[in-house]
Amino acid sequence: MLIDHDRHLDAYLDQDAAQRIGGLWELAGSSPHALVHLPLRGNPAPSRDLPAAGTRRLDLVLLHHSLQFAPSRWKEVRGRLGPGRPGTVTLPGAGRSDGAVVDPEARHYRENRDLFHQHLHAETLFMTGSAKVFGETARHFFDVARNGPGYVPVHPSYPYFCTELHSNDGVLGDAREIHIEYCDQWDS
Repeated sequence: MLIDHDRHLDAYLDQDAAQRIGGLWELAGSSPHALVHLPLRGNPAPSRDLPAAGTRRLDLVLLHHSLQFAPSRWKEVRGRLGPGRPGTVTLPGAGRSDGAVVDPEARHYRENRDLFHQHLHAETLFMTGSAKVFGETARHFFDVARNGPGYVPVHPSYPYFCTELHSNDGVLGDAREIHIEYCDQWDS
């Protein structure tokens, strides 16, 4: 589930979803012609109190910046989508960074393309970035998938395992912070 809070975004994921989104995050960066659509709005909510005021659920689209897709076209494209067909993709070293690290000092240069940009359109968050920034940040999702399930049962007084794409990380250009939290219980 992805929630828009005016100043930041919250992603609530179980182990399987965190692993899948991490892989899709890497796919978006490594495939400049792919538009990865994750319809999250209709998913169940985590079994905990979430703030209702000033929030809305979002779908997610991940895309490489070279695709130059206009979010204003999304409603038209989404309306033409059918049920899809299953497919598989093998990512080299899925779940491991290729060593390409985003240079935090580079964010100060106007020509820097290794930053995320976000656009909201038609209840959908568009995350646009380079292969380097997608590859570097996929680790957040894999970290939640790997460590969340073991952390929550051991810490009953604070059962929240989380990470985030933070403004100090040097990866957010025209983008808000994304808080990524592991959840093991969901409403049906």
